[in-house]
Amino acid sequence: MAGGNLFVVQQHHAQARHYDLRLEMAGVLVSWAVPKGPSPNSSTKRFAVQTEDHPLEYANFEGVIPEGNYGAGTMIVWDQGRWEPLEDVDAGFEKGKLLFNLHGAKLHGRWTLIKTKRGEKDWLLIKERDRHVQDEDTDEAYPHDSVLSGLTVEQVAAGYDADAALGAQLAKASGAERRRVELSAVKPMLAEPAKPFSDPAWLFEPKLDGYRLLAAREGGDQPVVLRSRKGNDLTDTFPEVAFALSRLPVTRWLIDGEVVVNDARGLPSFALMQQRAKRLRRTDVRAASVRMPAQYHAFDLPVVGDFDLRSLPLHERKQWLAKLLPSSGLVRYTGHVQEAGEALYEQAQRLDLEGLMAKRADSPYVEGRSAHWRKLPVEHRADCLVLGYTDSDGAQSGFGALLLGQYQGDRLRYVGRVGTGFDGALRDRLAARLRTAAPLAKLPEALPPGAMGSWHWRSSDLICEVRHKQYSGEGRLRQPVFLRLREDKEIHECLYAGAGEPEQSAATTTDSAPSDAPTGAQQPAEVPVTNQDKVFWPEDGITKGQLVSYYDQIAPYLLPYLRDRPLVLTRYPDGIEGKSFFQKDAPAYAPPWLRRETLWSQHAEREINYFVAEDEQALRWIINLGTIPLHIWSSRLSHLAHPDWSIIDLDPKGAPFSDVLRIARFLQALCADVQLPAFVKTTGSTGLHILLPLGGQLAYEQSRTLAELLARITVAALPKIATITRAVERRQNKVYIDYLQNGHGRLLVAPYSVRPLPGAPVSMPLAWREVKGGLQSQRYTVTNALRRLRSLRVDPWADLLTEAPDLLAVLQRLGSRWEAHRDA
Repeated sequence: MAGGNLFVVQQHHAQARHYDLRLEMAGVLVSWAVPKGPSPNSSTKRFAVQTEDHPLEYANFEGVIPEGNYGAGTMIVWDQGRWEPLEDVDAGFEKGKLLFNLHGAKLHGRWTLIKTKRGEKDWLLIKERDRHVQDEDTDEAYPHDSVLSGLTVEQVAAGYDADAALGAQLAKASGAERRRVELSAVKPMLAEPAKPFSDPAWLFEPKLDGYRLLAAREGGDQPVVLRSRKGNDLTDTFPEVAFALSRLPVTRWLIDGEVVVNDARGLPSFALMQQRAKRLRRTDVRAASVRMPAQYHAFDLPVVGDFDLRSLPLHERKQWLAKLLPSSGLVRYTGHVQEAGEALYEQAQRLDLEGLMAKRADSPYVEGRSAHWRKLPVEHRADCLVLGYTDSDGAQSGFGALLLGQYQGDRLRYVGRVGTGFDGALRDRLAARLRTAAPLAKLPEALPPGAMGSWHWRSSDLICEVRHKQYSGEGRLRQPVFLRLREDKEIHECLYAGAGEPEQSAATTTDSAPSDAPTGAQQPAEVPVTNQDKVFWPEDGITKGQLVSYYDQIAPYLLPYLRDRPLVLTRYPDGIEGKSFFQKDAPAYAPPWLRRETLWSQHAEREINYFVAEDEQALRWIINLGTIPLHIWSSRLSHLAHPDWSIIDLDPKGAPFSDVLRIARFLQALCADVQLPAFVKTTGSTGLHILLPLGGQLAYEQSRTLAELLARITVAALPKIATITRAVERRQNKVYIDYLQNGHGRLLVAPYSVRPLPGAPVSMPLAWREVKGGLQSQRYTVTNALRRLRSLRVDPWADLLTEAPDLLAVLQRLGSRWEAHRDA
């Protein structure tokens, strides 16, 4: 494992037991010996002696160093992962303080190495205060075994033979059939869809959002092979997983599991998984294996050594699997609970997991679909066959919606349309593919009236996964949202799970969930509004009910900018002249159907439970709290470190608005000159916001650098009216060009958001032709904004979220412009 900011901690029994902390820097492992090991207790200072550098290949060494050699003794890889410097490393060595994050299997969060005055090589290793702090010290806080082999340093020293030990135990076990199985011929066991239930005869496991992989190794001298459920070889895609599996002490096995990539919350993210899967060059894959490593969650052991375990009951196979795997690391044993499926399902909902797997504890391992395994999806995800498309209404390119179908027995039925969740590029690709496809030979069943007008039925092999709010009484998906294309599924796997099934399915046999088993909290048909007649804008007579009505009607325009983003509210329960407060944390009484996401705040030093507004009902519930303006992050939860846009805020504070307009037009011309798209909106207060689309290509610091360069060029060109001086008293009535709003957790007032000012102004996206004399930042309000939008033929911000400019070329052109202005 190498190719980035690797760190490793090796437990070393030489003359005395100690731990070697090694950080990858400039192609070597800079090392410290820590006699008592890292402590998660922030009040404990661990002595650390800097030793000689080691080559990167040493990061994976565990074994016995013979007597007479340097460091003679036994060593295991106690922890391994990625380290992240939080300050300049060279400057840190010079001043004797290194501050960094660790992202390992055991060690997490912020740590500091501080040089002491005692000696040139003497340092202290200290855990900084964050959510990973513990009261225990090393021996009590962390597992003792290797994150690669699962062996302890004592077992390695004793020459423990795991093959022989496990083989002897299996030979004594009843039911384990001794025969040589061809590992590549084994096909995975598959599950039937079902509703949540509880049953003492069943085991319940988390269903993770990743790739199903069968991992196999034919013997100690053979490589590990990772196969998808369709038989594709993905070994080169996840080399860190293959390497970790190769270090297991038993040398022949077939393991079934799921490979995932976790997000910043430590939860599986299919978006990150897709980023990993797109990397094809070996150098890119190697670097990604450190920056966003995959984990393999193993849940079954069909074969080990010369023993075929498939006929054993599942609970016994899992016991043998647990003996084989390390307690932590990139390869993880998938635990389970017995009986309490409904309680675990509720927890999976709170954690936003993909769902649960329910498996009969006594089930054998059989190929193909079986009623003994059930999948219980959270948020009601469904695989659908794409049957065609509807025409676009002009608000977006490509098509209006995809037509979806599922199989009910051997009959194909229509289950609805999905028109949200796509980016512009995907819409165009799908539209081009569907337009050239052959007409559908036979229309699906259960079509609604009028389904033949502008609907285009096509024969395709496209399968998509959607999130939905169950099925309607007509058997159609409620509020579906497109999630992804599924290239790992077959057409016959698009199974209907709504009402009106013609016959009892395998998932509803006598030992399945009752028909009224709970399926989680359901969103109400309509969120009620309280105190609708309360006046929120006394001078204008605008009520809370009118505010809610505005947000209800503006939702189709607003929601694309809110979805999958942390949301921060400013609440005015008694209107704009009453008390107000800023709210990041979702209250405990928020309904369970409303999405919330927990993120760690370095500033607050605690976790914050953010609202995420995904649909009209969630938005209405939030506004009913007395919320007036909505503030959003520039990045989405699926890509928190990479903002969708860079922000330039033109703040007059005493300068005439005509100067704001002149600066905005200069920035538009500058951006056009360097081929960088730019979008403008009123703030609804006093200035303008200019947003530069990034397509997720930059980190926050880079996005701030881009905005700063544009700001400095503008100030150099218009020094009499523009400034980047932050202090108001030193601006000399010039327009402040603020580029500092580009940062992790920094907020932007959402487009179409209402401001708590007289007249109820709205932050309104504009076309550049509107940025001219006569424009005022508070021109658009809750009373005229909708009328203005409906009169437009084209949404001026239609491409903001899908543009992906060539930023390297943009920065090169900007650099030339800056040099020209500086020389002038």
